[in-house]
Parts: sequence; structure tokens; C-alpha cells
Amino acid sequence: MGVLSTSGTPALALNNITVTFVAHGGGATYTAVRDTTLTVGEGEFVSVVGPTGCGKSTLLNIAAGLLESSAGSVRVQGEPLAGTNRHAGYMFQSDALLPWLSALGNVELGLKYRGVESAAAREQAMAWLARVGLSGHSARYPHQLSGGMKKRVALAQMLILDPKILLMDEPFSALDIQTRQLMENELLELWSADRKSVVFITHDLEEAIALSDRVVVLSAGPEAHPMGEYVIDLPRPRDVAEVRLTPRFVELHTDIWHTMKDEVLKGYAQSRQK
Repeated sequence: MGVLSTSGTPALALNNITVTFVAHGGGATYTAVRDTTLTVGEGEFVSVVGPTGCGKSTLLNIAAGLLESSAGSVRVQGEPLAGTNRHAGYMFQSDALLPWLSALGNVELGLKYRGVESAAAREQAMAWLARVGLSGHSARYPHQLSGGMKKRVALAQMLILDPKILLMDEPFSALDIQTRQLMENELLELWSADRKSVVFITHDLEEAIALSDRVVVLSAGPEAHPMGEYVIDLPRPRDVAEVRLTPRFVELHTDIWHTMKDEVLKGYAQSRQK
């Protein structure tokens, strides 16, 4: 697959990645991803879409250094990745907040692990809670927060560490559609302030187009691989609800769905056989 060229050294480069899992006891093998290349430029927002089970999260874990590939290489800021990707922040699909800590406690925790003095960590955490609109909720615990509030805490928890790369695994999929769109706009506003490099995993093609500079389509597994990529030339700043109504959005959606449709049906058929 051709890779969109970006000026300078990519923030993240996954080169010819293959991931094969071996069953316990050395039995059968399963190749989730084969010969996949993905690059993300400095400040670029890239979404990866594809059917269920196509290896999207596997690629994200490779980029995070949480999983080692069977073949291929990963480079971060031009350097080979060894171990955990310390330039990246990871936002998971499920809530990863510690239930015994308040919103403030969750946000400041990463700084404390880095050795930042408590008062300074708390000041920065309060500033980030303000940025995500939760100034008045700093003392609340996760069970006292709505789904959207929890996602705002998770965003602040990730961004306070100032990662160069954001790895996001379907972070808004559990939210209702109105809250989801609010969170998507929130993310775009925060991202536009300092233009981190983003890899955003989603099943939702509309979400991918509304957020991204580029959308990469993966085939159904096993041996998932890129089938195409699309430059999203919609103007910024964007409102994710309004941009969906524009003719260019509809055109892009039609083109990408044409590439995805057969793979989605294939992935659905495979899931019913399991």
C-alpha cells in the first residue's frame, strides 16, 4: 500500500509489521496482521478503520510497545522503539480510572509517578481539569461521574504528561451519540492547541472522517493488511455534527465505504462462525 508522504521524519512509523500468535503448548498459529506499514506525520491525525477482529488494536499495542511484532520494525521520532513507547499516551476503550481516587487524584497520578512534587502536580492537574470543563468536579470519584465526564478525566490524565503521540483505542464508543459528538469536538479543540500526532482506532467511519487528516482502511482478518488510505481534505476547524452534512463529507464516506463494505461483511460472517 502506498503511504502518504509527510515532510520530515514521521512521528511514528510501523514498517512491514506482521503479528503471529502461537497457541499455548506450541499448537496452531494465528496471524492477526501481515506486512502492514503505517506512518503518522508530526501533528497528523490518522484514523484506522476496519471490521471487527482486523487487528486495529493489535497495531496500537505494537505502537505503544506493549506487544512485540513477529516481523517488521517500529520507529518513534526516527529512532527504533525499544520497550514501552515513552513518547506516547494511551487512551483505552474502557475506563481506566482508579476508582479509589478522585478526578483530581487520577489526573495528577502520572506526574507523581514521574517524581513531580505534590503541590506542583496538583496545580497542573487542576489546570487540566479546567481545560476539560471539570473544575467543579475535582473531588468526585469515578462512580460519581457521567460517562462523558469520565472520558474528560481520561483525556486530562493522558494529556497532562505531554505525550508527543496519542494512541486512542475507540475511546468514545460506549457513549451515547450526543455525548460522543461533544467529546469528539472536545478532542479536536484540545488537539488543535498543540497538534499532537494521533492514531485513532474506530469502527465508526463517520467518526474517522469527521476527526482525521487521513483514514487508513484495514482488511478483515486473519492476516489483516491496509487496503487503502484517504486524505480527508475537509477544512479545519470542524464541528463533527455540522461537517457530516457537507457534500465533500458524503463523497468521502461513499468512497471509503466502497472499499470497506466487502471486508465488513467478510468480518461479520467470520464472527458468526466462531
